[in-house]
Amino acid sequence: MLYFWLTLVVLVVVFLAVIIIRALRFAPKAIASVEPTEVSVDEQAAIAHFVEMIRCKTISYYEDDRIDKAEFQKFRALLKKLYPTVAEKCTYEEIGPSGVLFHLKGKSSEKPSVFMSHYDVVPVNEEQWAKPAFDGLIENDILYGRGTLDTKGTLLGVMEAAEQLLRGGFVPENDMYFAFAGDEEVAGKSQPVIVETMRTRGIVPALVLDEGGAVVEGIFPGVKQPCALIGIAEKGLMDAQFVIEGAGGHASAPPPHTGIGRLAAAVTRIEGKPFPVKLTKPVAEMFDTLGRRSSFVYKLIFANLWCFLPVLDAMCKKSGGELNAMMRTTCAFTMAEGSKASNVLPPKARMVANLRIISGETCESTLSRLKELVADEGITASIMHGTDPCRISRTEGYGWEKLTHAIAETWPNAEISPYLMFAASDSRHYSAISENVYRFSTMELTKEERAGIHGHDEHIPLEKIVKTVQFYVRLMRTL
Repeated sequence: MLYFWLTLVVLVVVFLAVIIIRALRFAPKAIASVEPTEVSVDEQAAIAHFVEMIRCKTISYYEDDRIDKAEFQKFRALLKKLYPTVAEKCTYEEIGPSGVLFHLKGKSSEKPSVFMSHYDVVPVNEEQWAKPAFDGLIENDILYGRGTLDTKGTLLGVMEAAEQLLRGGFVPENDMYFAFAGDEEVAGKSQPVIVETMRTRGIVPALVLDEGGAVVEGIFPGVKQPCALIGIAEKGLMDAQFVIEGAGGHASAPPPHTGIGRLAAAVTRIEGKPFPVKLTKPVAEMFDTLGRRSSFVYKLIFANLWCFLPVLDAMCKKSGGELNAMMRTTCAFTMAEGSKASNVLPPKARMVANLRIISGETCESTLSRLKELVADEGITASIMHGTDPCRISRTEGYGWEKLTHAIAETWPNAEISPYLMFAASDSRHYSAISENVYRFSTMELTKEERAGIHGHDEHIPLEKIVKTVQFYVRLMRTL
């Protein structure tokens, strides 16, 4: 018995020594310092141009007859008016329902780059805005308006940078494409048609840059410094419905279990058994990068995931939120339909769930697991629509190095890290023609500013507009 306890103590000591030593050695990787290049920006012109863009009410709707197409045409015409040098030096095409493609010819076509954005915006409930959504109002050095962050801001940055460079006689080493869509918010066809056009022309981008992560603080446990998060993949997206049909009838004499009750039980079973944890490449690299910057307690976890992954998994399951969403397929029930009257049993009841699918899984495999969890033959589960997770992009090579260098120049105090995007963007379509698709929104955003995306009183400080333009100038000069 003494031998047993001695052995147990030795094992515990060895275990503690191993995890502590690994945490102590889990230090940030050495990175070469970057000397920022000077970039001057005509701030007043950029702001004036941005105001004009915001005043275009390019609101997208799923119902085509609700779209004010004149506003979209006005925006497209505005681009050529505000950026005459870009219009002169680039070929211009309108592709798909609302797509715009500028092509700037470089010295070579070997390593083309694509700068993406979308100029449509989500609808606005004016009554809930403290400031007008489409006036381009500036107060206290802040520009208010729908689209300032999502994503006319990055579109402005691309065009301002290109116009400035071209006026100075700039000729890029490689071809550049500026690809803008007016239907991203409704999962439209413009960017898919642009991608197909590029594919037929044999264009294989060495860098594709779209909206996604940003420079943020307080986003990772134990890390205090700003983090520049670059999405290298997106989760898949699926809407699933669960339907039960019955005889209906009067609510005064119900069966033991109503249709809605059975649906509720199925929902409880699904929520009670979250999808299994999966440590994908984007998340593993994020943990390895930012975990090295975290406090020592968190380093014990992230340096020793070989033994603490179940602990992290349990924490994520309990807390939910962004960290949990990076670790597994998520399922959120968002809609329910039943009877039209309170005293009538519905002949048909339905619930709808929105799922974000982790890399390595598919819509079909996800649906299969949902059916197992429902465990009720009277409930039919089916896919309403969905897309599988896109291909994971590289974190090395030409595109990644050029992008991270420009970020380091513009935000020298930020720790640059890959991450996995939960939301869907048009960039997922480009995975079909490139393994270098990156999602970074080129802004330093506070939590309060991020809440304005699709929310009320969306706004951006004027100084951040300047930095966005500077970033694109620095990146374009190296391509």
